[in-house]
Amino acid sequence: MRWRRAGIYAQALFYMAAGINHFWHPAFYLAVMPDHYAHPALMVQLSGVAEIAGGLGLLLPQTRRTAALGIAAMLIVFLDVHLYMIEHAMRFFTIPEWVLWVRLSLQFPLIAWALVYARKERPTTY
Repeated sequence: MRWRRAGIYAQALFYMAAGINHFWHPAFYLAVMPDHYAHPALMVQLSGVAEIAGGLGLLLPQTRRTAALGIAAMLIVFLDVHLYMIEHAMRFFTIPEWVLWVRLSLQFPLIAWALVYARKERPTTY
């Protein structure tokens, strides 16, 4: 139970920090936004807000399940950005291609981690 709680706080802080970073360093996120998205600046802002909201939602038991499902869905959508970066690796020459592949592969454990908190908690018995 202690690990579960620590994981919630760690994940919440991770997504809140990532969301804030969208507003702190928007140029990075604009640069990785696929060409096929209209209004890339708005997409960067909305994804930042979604990450902050997901992180905050994890902290409240009433919203934890919905937030976890939302984070998992968001990460699935983000797969498009990671694939885009791999397909256009020459555009991101300052990032080694192996880093792009690691970033893509990390999405799957992050999705699984979010889904851990989408399950209903079982009451503990002593």
